[in-house]
Amino acid sequence: MRKGTFVLEEIWEVIGDRLARPAPGSYVGGLVHGEKGIDRVLEKVGEEATEFVLAVKNGEKGRIVEEAADLQFHLLVALRAAGVELELVMEELASRRKPPLSR
Repeated sequence: MRKGTFVLEEIWEVIGDRLARPAPGSYVGGLVHGEKGIDRVLEKVGEEATEFVLAVKNGEKGRIVEEAADLQFHLLVALRAAGVELELVMEELASRRKPPLSR
């Protein structure tokens, strides 16, 4: 799973770079700096969440993976656009873990 965490961290950094230095034709830059601003990012989060739910409901494993990736990506963009660090989300998740059961 560490490899997956690394990929999320890498994508997080790339998103930050795209927002700090928007380039013509950048998907991330266009989402955040476009006419609708953060509203467009939030629309994408909602759209991808709906597509993920439908894929799970329909039992389409390949689509579940694809839509989960799309949802996570757009969630990362929304967090960056809102100025919320990924580390804060990770810390919140860690704080919700129950201690392991003693054996």
